[in-house]
Amino acid sequence: MGKKSSRTAKAGPAKVLDGDIPVVGAREACPCGSGRRYKACHGREAAAAAQQQAAATTASKRPFEGLPGETDIVAMRELVPAATAPLKLVGEHADRKITLATVLPMAAPAVHRDTGEIMLALQTLATSGDPDRDLADALLRALDSTPGTVVDSAAPSPDGPRLRDLLDTSAEGLDITVHDDFGFWIIDGADVSAEAQLSLEHANAAAYPTKKLESVPSAYWTRIREKGHLRWVMPHEEEKLMDALARLHAAKQSGLGEGTRYVGAFRPVWDLPKEMEAAEIEKPAAEFAERLAEALADESPLSNEERRARAGLVSRQVTLR
Repeated sequence: MGKKSSRTAKAGPAKVLDGDIPVVGAREACPCGSGRRYKACHGREAAAAAQQQAAATTASKRPFEGLPGETDIVAMRELVPAATAPLKLVGEHADRKITLATVLPMAAPAVHRDTGEIMLALQTLATSGDPDRDLADALLRALDSTPGTVVDSAAPSPDGPRLRDLLDTSAEGLDITVHDDFGFWIIDGADVSAEAQLSLEHANAAAYPTKKLESVPSAYWTRIREKGHLRWVMPHEEEKLMDALARLHAAKQSGLGEGTRYVGAFRPVWDLPKEMEAAEIEKPAAEFAERLAEALADESPLSNEERRARAGLVSRQVTLR
């Protein structure tokens, strides 16, 4: 077992063996043995501190702007249940193996594995309002810890570095692997306790099928229960994108074919027939991308019908940050 470094936050369920990881969600019993749910025990103090800092911080609408694969980072943070992507650092840690993940055991912000690999999570219990800085803080604390450490949640210093300060930003994008389950938490060949295996199975049961489209960037097919969806993170400025979507919606060109229905606004979402698989939506998505490009290039004022369409879209908008 690795001992926590001095930079790691307060004591808790801190050790990670070769794959023998206590897998705990926010609503499950805290691994410290208190009998309380994790979010009401070791997760509570860090969440409260983060909320206080968030109240004093203006959240950026595009916190990852300028980073390689910005839209895929957003998708991993907001939409995709289980995915990983390698990151490359610059400076003194350039030779370290860093893996970006959607979520980690115990909703930890980072894990320093016994192999030396650092796993950095995008989906955490709380943020400061500046996810780019949160990630950098968790990454630095993980790099400064000993192998076998789970890094606790903590509010970063407002003067600390951002992830963009640590990453090699010369890459064109992220090499994302979407997983069917959370097996990537476990080190290959490691012995896993019965308790950890049971918890992992519980987490896997909550993961819904997801696939990344190949025809367009940052679009993800998913099936939740018996309903299919396409979720698409786009890089365009929000108001301009809304105008373009309104033009298409007014022209009845916002769908992806028979049986599909455009239901989202920013972070566009479509309902799909339950039998429609990811491969079947590739061509319609590419065709929509062409229509959207034309609508984005149209700088004329919205017509009355387009303004009404826009108002309807905004009224049901859910913007995820």
